[in-house]
Amino acid sequence: MKRFKNILYVNETGVNQSSAMARAVSLAEHNQADLTIVDVIPDKVIAAAVGLPPDGPSAEELKAEVAADRHRALASLAAPFTQGTDIRIQVVTGKRFLEVIRMVLSQSFDLVIKPAEDPDWMDRLFGSDDMHLLRKCPCPVWLMKPSDKTRFKTVLAAVDIDPLNPMPGDQDFNRTILELAGSIALADNASLHLAHAWDASAEQTFLSQKGMSAESVDAYVGKKKMMHKNGLSSLGIALQEWSKNAALKTIAPRLHLIQGPAPKMLPQLANDLSADLVVMGTISRTGISGFIIGNTAEAVFYQLICSVLAVKPPGFKSPVKLE
Repeated sequence: MKRFKNILYVNETGVNQSSAMARAVSLAEHNQADLTIVDVIPDKVIAAAVGLPPDGPSAEELKAEVAADRHRALASLAAPFTQGTDIRIQVVTGKRFLEVIRMVLSQSFDLVIKPAEDPDWMDRLFGSDDMHLLRKCPCPVWLMKPSDKTRFKTVLAAVDIDPLNPMPGDQDFNRTILELAGSIALADNASLHLAHAWDASAEQTFLSQKGMSAESVDAYVGKKKMMHKNGLSSLGIALQEWSKNAALKTIAPRLHLIQGPAPKMLPQLANDLSADLVVMGTISRTGISGFIIGNTAEAVFYQLICSVLAVKPPGFKSPVKLE
């Protein structure tokens, strides 16, 4: 599926980048997209020039020297892939997540892909810059586990459905998630799983009320479950109808309707399936202007130990502004 046209790869030193780089190049080739690699020199590196001896290099000279060194490192990273792909290289200075988002805004990148930070002092995969990108970057962000294999075996798409209170944009948002997950599963010959976590929110309230029979509560829960089940089944069928790719129409996603809170159930399902990639939205319901990230998505991201492709809803505007 040709969706991305301008891809930005963010360098992550200190981790194995071979799989992430190969994925970025493969995406660029299949989408006939432009590919840029960027490295961001932290402000503190340039600040180190303050107080240099008079006969030493100036701050600008130090900045140029560091930039040239980073440029050479990026050229070396890209070298194995340049035979069939034209890869641009940029080196900028500043706070990394801010500069990446500003590049997205100023150069119209439609996908950011980078290896996860792998912060070894935390019991989670994504670090501070990763979470800032997930929260604030206006285009899809694909964070890859550094040790990931080149091809995935299992792709999990998580969608949000509210049969009683559908909102404008819900269908389009879920469609984007499903088409992305489906196209990746197709390209990698991977199994595709479609998950939706639901909850009978009034169940405990009904159980605490006098005069409410267990049968009535069971009927309420059963009705809610059937509504969500029908909604999930409809999305599975719609994926094949939406696709213009004949091969994608042959993919039959395995449906997972799980009862319970999404922050608990989705990471557990991803772990049970040994998912290589989770594709999901960053806001649980669309049309919420000004939201940076939904509480549900944030809680899920903190628990995932696999790669993630995070999608913003239609109309999302980043709080980061161009200077």
